[in-house]
Amino acid sequence: MAEVKEYFKAAEDKMSQAISHLDDSLAHIRAGKANVRILDPVRVDYYGSIVPLSNVATITTPDARTISIQPWEKKMISEIEKAIMNSEVGITPENNGEIIRLSIPPLTEERRKTLVKQARNEGEDAKVSVRNARRDAIDGLKKEIKNGLSEDSEKDAEGEVQKIHDRYIKKIEELLEAKEKEIMTV
Repeated sequence: MAEVKEYFKAAEDKMSQAISHLDDSLAHIRAGKANVRILDPVRVDYYGSIVPLSNVATITTPDARTISIQPWEKKMISEIEKAIMNSEVGITPENNGEIIRLSIPPLTEERRKTLVKQARNEGEDAKVSVRNARRDAIDGLKKEIKNGLSEDSEKDAEGEVQKIHDRYIKKIEELLEAKEKEIMTV
């Protein structure tokens, strides 16, 4: 029975990674509200090293439509602005010599629908990963029959894998529903 639990654990680990990846992907979809995580992919040249923006500045959201970036060294302002301009963030930074501000423009209805489609595609990718993890676990369980696992035990284990699968698919649906609501809220 120990080998059966290993299949459960492996499947659950893969499914959990799919959820984490989905959560991360959805966080990078700009929903019209200021979210510091849209700057996660931005890398800055800091004395010859390429580092994440969060390593050279404090990033905050003073209101729902603004992201504020305060560099720890004033001379980094131009480097940070250049990094933001070269990134896929798609927002032009403004600075007053001390703080860089990013004003998040309101989304058009068409852009909102595009973002919802993008979120659903990310969700579908996560579901495929969860299904693949289920399939791998079930294939492994079928191979265990040759190693002496009874067919009844294998069927029970398949049912358990299906329950784990269903639980993770439900989590994906909940994440997508929340993101869709966030995107469509004006």
